[in-house]
Amino acid sequence: MGAVSPDTDRVLERLPRELAKVSLCNSDDVPPPVPEYLNEHYWWTYVHPRAVQVFERRWLVNLILWGKYIAMRDAAVAELGETLPGRTLQVACVYGDLTPRLAARVPAGSQLDVVDVLPVQLGNLRAKLPEGAPVQLLRMDSSRLRIADATYDRALLFFLLHEMPRPVREATLREALRVVKPGGKLVIVDFARPYAWHPLKYLWHPVLTRLEPFAPDLWTLPVDTWLPESHRDRVVSRTGYFGNFYQKLVIEV
Repeated sequence: MGAVSPDTDRVLERLPRELAKVSLCNSDDVPPPVPEYLNEHYWWTYVHPRAVQVFERRWLVNLILWGKYIAMRDAAVAELGETLPGRTLQVACVYGDLTPRLAARVPAGSQLDVVDVLPVQLGNLRAKLPEGAPVQLLRMDSSRLRIADATYDRALLFFLLHEMPRPVREATLREALRVVKPGGKLVIVDFARPYAWHPLKYLWHPVLTRLEPFAPDLWTLPVDTWLPESHRDRVVSRTGYFGNFYQKLVIEV
């Protein structure tokens, strides 16, 4: 598989016109191809249109994160700030209500952009946003953003890096840092290396390794490993949660 399936296209055709249009917000109107690793490893969670019907349930997202979805969502939102003036970037759609909560903090005259390579995910997110929300949905590959340098005041990667093979992870971090203004910040929330005593290290990791083959990288190496050398000394805070099973990093651009 190297592109969106016919089933995905049919679902988009059934979406209201304003939902379908969000997948076409490209700088050159040429849809980016769906990366092969998504088709191969994540077709069941993100690519297939029925994935939205299954996983767009907050109780299920919370269950997958062992009851810590709300805590990690709130940590990300709080880190970005009580208000989000200027322009904010969220890299990749996520299940749950993270984006609507971010949108509620965007003041008049400001904007939240969300980029994702999958039209079905962009359509799903649009359906969750209230009418008139200051949010622009952009169909783009996170590893090749068609966005000018220093466009955003802040950016967020929420449980994204563990789903990516190393080259894509490195490129995504590089691109996110490129499009944030000097003096801005990049917030990362993801898995971490849990403490040795953590029971889920032995119970959940073997299961997750089969479901998400790139996740073990986050359990063994710090995120700094995949940052450009120019930013490896710019991690200004690092917070662990749930026995260090999860982490929040803040990088100064």
